[in-house]
This record gives sequence, structure tokens and C-alpha cells, in this order.
Amino acid sequence: MKTTVLFLALLAVFGHAHAAKACEELKSDIATKLDGKGVKGYELTVVETDKAGEAKVVGSCDGGKQKIVYSKK
Repeated sequence: MKTTVLFLALLAVFGHAHAAKACEELKSDIATKLDGKGVKGYELTVVETDKAGEAKVVGSCDGGKQKIVYSKK
């Protein structure tokens, strides 16, 4: 669990650095990294920046107009 939280924090930083990346491409990259770390039972969703709310943001895309949020299934 501790590793997962750390990993998600790193993804958030990484995601902000690549804000101009295409959303589906970035979402796929994040999913690949999560799968590689053995994370199971999660969902990644692309939402408008103002719709992210309290969700855990793990990436930013479309020039910062959209966020990729992580949630457990």
C-alpha cells in the first residue's frame, strides 16, 4: 500500500510535467506503469480539470484542460 501511494505521487508529478501529451496516450502509459508495479483493481478516467474534485489526479493532458484520475474498483 505504501509503495502504491508513493508510486501514485510520482505519477502525479510526472503527469504534470507532460501536460501537453495526448490524453489516451498518457492514460495508457500510466496504466502500463501501474500494471508493471502489480497494482490491481483500479480505473483511470479522463475528466475536465474542473470536474476532478477530490479524486486522486495522476496526470494532466490536453494542455492542462483535462486530468486523469485514479480510483479503486
